[in-house]
Amino acid sequence: MSAVIQARGIVKRYGSTTALSGATVTIGPGVTGLLGSNGAGKTTLLGLLLGLHRPDAGELRVLGLDPSEAGPDVRARVGYAPEHHSLPPDMSAYDLVRHLAEIHGLPRREAIDRASDVLWLVGLGEERLRPVGTMSTGQRQRVKLAAALGHDPTLLLLDEPTDGLDPTQRDAMLALIRRVGHEFGIDIVLSSHLLEEVERICDEVVILAGGEVAAAGPLDELRGAGSGVVVEVQDGAEALVAALTARGFEAVAVDARVEVAPNALGEDALYDAVRDAVAEAEVQLRRLRARRATLEDVFLGLDRVPAAVALAASPLAAPLAGGPDGASPIP
Repeated sequence: MSAVIQARGIVKRYGSTTALSGATVTIGPGVTGLLGSNGAGKTTLLGLLLGLHRPDAGELRVLGLDPSEAGPDVRARVGYAPEHHSLPPDMSAYDLVRHLAEIHGLPRREAIDRASDVLWLVGLGEERLRPVGTMSTGQRQRVKLAAALGHDPTLLLLDEPTDGLDPTQRDAMLALIRRVGHEFGIDIVLSSHLLEEVERICDEVVILAGGEVAAAGPLDELRGAGSGVVVEVQDGAEALVAALTARGFEAVAVDARVEVAPNALGEDALYDAVRDAVAEAEVQLRRLRARRATLEDVFLGLDRVPAAVALAASPLAAPLAGGPDGASPIP
């Protein structure tokens, strides 16, 4: 699997402010979520990937190219939808998408055809001749996505693509992004501070914290499965908690659900304890399943440990391993 993006030791400063302080990550094909709180460095990283800024230190490759040296070539293969909504209000969606496709190097005839195609794809085919300034926030977000797709890119960079959308519009936008990534085979990096939307549509996740990559890797690996069990009972959840606590396990009742954390005795002992506690408490068992950590669990857990420690334990560590000194030069 070839890397779409490779970054090693990226540092970017703006005066006395350090936006990125040694970010290291490898992003493969698929839909990848770039996650972090406001000010974590997400938008700065996107600007570096596009070649709009130069890193102060480190090495960066996008589709095998150095965006600092080959910015126009990178931007010809990358589509970008910015967070802001500063679109020309008097220009029609069709003219805007066509114009941007031509700027990216498409011949005029091809740009005309492509503009119509992508506007139909994003659900604005019948609205394509409307001035952008008369459109709703949800429609303008779709115009930005169409503009990013207009020149048939290999990679899409989307910065907060659901910003300003209501729940229904957000669901539709996320479904559209997932369709573009999975049905059309375009690699996507989606920058967001919303855990739930990243968890819904992304295959992999990169978490930025304090200008560093705190964790990265496939979503399932980051969440893991070794987080205890969930016991659903008909009633008597508190009695079950008491029985489990007496056996040395930490358990919490949430309505008719009991969440049980593992301990040093291991998984087999956990399930044995649940079985015995259910019998002792005389509760009716409805369901027993492994508890998986959510992306929120992972994100909040990283807030409690230094980024370097969290990264060492994440699935990202292996792809970056290099020689005896740990170096991993980017080819």
